[in-house]
Amino acid sequence: MLKFPIYLDNHATTKVDPAVVEEMIPYFTEKYGNASSKSHSFGWETEIAVELAREKVSKLINANAAEVFFTSGATESINLAHFGIAEAYSDKGNHIISSNIEHSAVIDSLNVLKTKGFQVSFLPVNRDGFIEPEKIKNAISDRTILISIMTANNEIGTINNIEEIANICNEHAIIFHTDATQAAGKIPLDVKKLNIDMASFSAHKIYGPKGIGAIYIKSKSPKIKIIPRIFGGGHEKNIRPGTLNVPAIVGFGKAAELCFNFLEEESRRIKILRDKLYQGIIQNINGVHLNGNMKNRLPNNLNLSFEEVKSENIILELREIALSTGAACASVTLKPSHVLKAIGLKDDLAQASIRFGLGRFTTEEEIDYVIQRFSEVITEIRKTSPIAMMKNTSNKTE
Repeated sequence: MLKFPIYLDNHATTKVDPAVVEEMIPYFTEKYGNASSKSHSFGWETEIAVELAREKVSKLINANAAEVFFTSGATESINLAHFGIAEAYSDKGNHIISSNIEHSAVIDSLNVLKTKGFQVSFLPVNRDGFIEPEKIKNAISDRTILISIMTANNEIGTINNIEEIANICNEHAIIFHTDATQAAGKIPLDVKKLNIDMASFSAHKIYGPKGIGAIYIKSKSPKIKIIPRIFGGGHEKNIRPGTLNVPAIVGFGKAAELCFNFLEEESRRIKILRDKLYQGIIQNINGVHLNGNMKNRLPNNLNLSFEEVKSENIILELREIALSTGAACASVTLKPSHVLKAIGLKDDLAQASIRFGLGRFTTEEEIDYVIQRFSEVITEIRKTSPIAMMKNTSNKTE
């Protein structure tokens, strides 16, 4: 039986898995020690729990446990990577390369670095939303110290060729960072195979709690230098000091464990539902445009633009379905998505886009309902849409 509202905004955040909640609860009420307290059993048991969670999180991305450091979330991890590397390597250069479809956490932090004298190249992507490795290679100068490219886009779901980009960085002795927030737990992410130096990701995108994330820093020779942004206490090997949020870390570990154990099965199931949603919509509605590439795409992502309508009108009419027009952090503005503009969409289609984010708890019954309701709502909106009416008048005149 259907339960409303239907949640299709899993890029913004995910429901915490009940198994994750169950794992966390004892660390609020019974095992409440400070993981840095070395003189009694309360501290010892929480320290053990933290290190077990670190192993589970590191296993998800095939890292060594000692290479994973806990933060408050992906945004902090991204800022730590950018500012920490910029400050540590400023004597070697001041040039950073990124793309123009990155998450605002990447773009905003790099723009701050620009005000501090760093040069940042935001490279354009192609119409499918991919950053072409050759463009990165051509943009490298003898002053380039960092390249930061997302693994998968949070709006259109396209998955970059991270391995080739990382290899280019390695050939030029440049540190490579990737925002893996949308990719971790959704697709195989092997930091060793992909030759990634640094990666940022978060628990609340993989059915874990909010307020906890991680940064992966590769152990290599020479060692990657990073200047911390927070000081005091020496936690996390001074990379990110502060009393550890043990319940959240434990939850992160359990969420990572579930994703690792069921990644292939879950991704296949979600992709089948995603493809059914896409086919159902394009078979019942005319004037639908796919944003991004259907092949190299996150299995839970679908981003569509609908001719002759505005996305906010769709969302207003479909209050029983939780949807978005793009990144949650940008939902307060009515400006066209910078991602959709970057892949060449004109304002009318960019402002007519809907992002569907399927997840672990999405059902086939929900997808059937969404297909039906979209067909009804788009048809109704177009009857009174000023855009459609102008188009019809124009056609009659011709």
